[in-house]
Amino acid sequence: MSRKNSGFAADLAAGIDLTSEAAPARRSSIGANVLTGRANRLADLASGSVVTRTHELVDPVRCRMWAGHNREYGLLNEQRCEDLIESIKAQGRQEIPAIVRRVAGDPDYDFEVICGARRHWTISWLRSHNYPDFKFLIDVREIGDEEAFRLADIENRARDDLTDLERARDYLRALDAYYDGRQKTMAERLKVSESWLTRYLDLARLPIEVTQAFADPQELGVRNAIALKALMKPDDRKARAFKEAERLAKAQEDSGQAMPVLDVIKALTVAVDPPKRSGSPKKSGKPETVTGAGGKPILRIEGADRKGIRLTLLSKGGATREEADEAIRKVLDQHWA
Repeated sequence: MSRKNSGFAADLAAGIDLTSEAAPARRSSIGANVLTGRANRLADLASGSVVTRTHELVDPVRCRMWAGHNREYGLLNEQRCEDLIESIKAQGRQEIPAIVRRVAGDPDYDFEVICGARRHWTISWLRSHNYPDFKFLIDVREIGDEEAFRLADIENRARDDLTDLERARDYLRALDAYYDGRQKTMAERLKVSESWLTRYLDLARLPIEVTQAFADPQELGVRNAIALKALMKPDDRKARAFKEAERLAKAQEDSGQAMPVLDVIKALTVAVDPPKRSGSPKKSGKPETVTGAGGKPILRIEGADRKGIRLTLLSKGGATREEADEAIRKVLDQHWA
């Protein structure tokens, strides 16, 4: 509010005297409430404690996604927006406005969406599915890119419908775009710990040679990044991880069946650090477990003495008969005189 308008509002507020003795002795409660509310409102405006917002109902086609938006708009579909679709249909309107800013110099768009991609997609979908009268409710702001990034992060941080990978990639982009690669500065601005931010950045930095092993990389979480990051060093282990990831991707594509995330990580781990399948049985320490290509246990070498080798056949471990035959044959080749 300008200084001139602030002074005007203050004068109006000061000019309302609800305690004057000249006032009628009896007044309706409705009239008193109206005057009191008006006085309080004017006083709040004059003091700056109330910030007015500009809300508009617009055609969603006139709004584009901000380039720095933290949600991948192309991944939105009827399933991911089902709850919002039903809510807007039940209420008959969009209740919470999306946060936007005005666009200059683009004849195709008037606004760009900072927060509210799901709301934009949902209203657009409803307008094309028998609800042509629905409009997109927006809250128009004047903000810069870094502030827009923090605002979108605050709004979406606690939402389950935004995947860890979407959030992680947004953080990695913002690290260079707004904070010159200074992770500590970024953590301070977002009011999070550096370790918390590091976990998301590690997820975003996973190479595509590894993430290709997952049928839907969006299912990866920050906890999965810890296990996968450990496979990247040294170079020989990383090379084995890349090779196994390529094999897993092809196997899932050929079969048309997606492997669970934890199963993929387990297979990559086994490929990077395969267990020993032959050699002299240990005379002391923990037993040695022989596994198949998929990480399923086949047999356990308990130990050896002068009488021979003690084995436990893990027939319920999930390995195939062919894998068991091969494992036993290797033990025989190694130890049978």
